[in-house]
Amino acid sequence: MQEIGNIIDNRVLLVATLACLIAQSAKLAIELARNRKFNFRVMVETGGMPSAHSALVTALATGIGQTAGWNSTEFALATIFAVIVMYDAAGVRQAAGKQARILNQIVDEFFSEDHDLNEARLKELLGHTPFQVIVGAILGVCIAYIAGQAY
Repeated sequence: MQEIGNIIDNRVLLVATLACLIAQSAKLAIELARNRKFNFRVMVETGGMPSAHSALVTALATGIGQTAGWNSTEFALATIFAVIVMYDAAGVRQAAGKQARILNQIVDEFFSEDHDLNEARLKELLGHTPFQVIVGAILGVCIAYIAGQAY
């Protein structure tokens, strides 16, 4: 039972999670400003502005740097992890989304007549643009620095 208390008391983890939640909430606010309606789906969907994944991993790396030291092995590990996650969000998942868009278009054109297609459309918004990743990363670092007093 003490382990759960230790996890809950981990301030670096809490700040990183808070950064992720703030980024997801920002998506809701941006959606409201853009379309003038609440779309709560953006809170749980991948993609969009800003990247919550980037906010999470950069806040985590920054918090580790602040607590364990900027020259620590833990900070190096967290930084490499953050770079991989952000590269994946802007690279691999973005490319997969483009492929899904093309496949959906091919299926739409091929089955333009009245055919029964039992498969659901592929999700197209999987990744982020590089700008969305950068904004998420900046958000994560800023939140970690603001919350640095909690460490």
